[in-house]
Amino acid sequence: MNALLNMDSLLLAGIAVLISVLLLIFAILIYVRQNRLLKRYRMLLSGETGRDLEQLLLQQQEAIARLEGEVAELHHRVAELAEQAKTHVQKVGIVRFNPFPDTGSDLSFAVALLDAEDNGVVVTSLYGRSESRTYAKPLTRGVSRYQLTDEEKEAIQRARSGDLRRQEQVAAR
Repeated sequence: MNALLNMDSLLLAGIAVLISVLLLIFAILIYVRQNRLLKRYRMLLSGETGRDLEQLLLQQQEAIARLEGEVAELHHRVAELAEQAKTHVQKVGIVRFNPFPDTGSDLSFAVALLDAEDNGVVVTSLYGRSESRTYAKPLTRGVSRYQLTDEEKEAIQRARSGDLRRQEQVAAR
């Protein structure tokens, strides 16, 4: 029985050594992983340029706030420009014609230049062999207080329709 007890104590000692070795290996693995994590943590906090994470986050927050202000200012400016654009020439209508039988081709023209609300001007040029005349008539909502010719009315109508390419094709016929 004494031999069995010695064998059991020998077996117990072997098991204890085996467990100790396993625990030592496990402790080394934990130590290596902890060192890797600690190294990554220190690099994250200190950064390569020496700035820490808190400073970096504060700088990013300030940059975002600045950019939000700039975007709001740009939205405001775009709204102003859109309002101003309503008064710029947006519609153009052109009619070429021959008002005099002694001239060879359609060298006279009427051009209507209108904004978004059909305000603007119609310019007419009458070409003759000995002279050329140009007239400009203001328009308010597509109507002039001056008498309009048929060609001027057509130029205004073409400008309102807004299809300048179609006008060029009609003029080419």
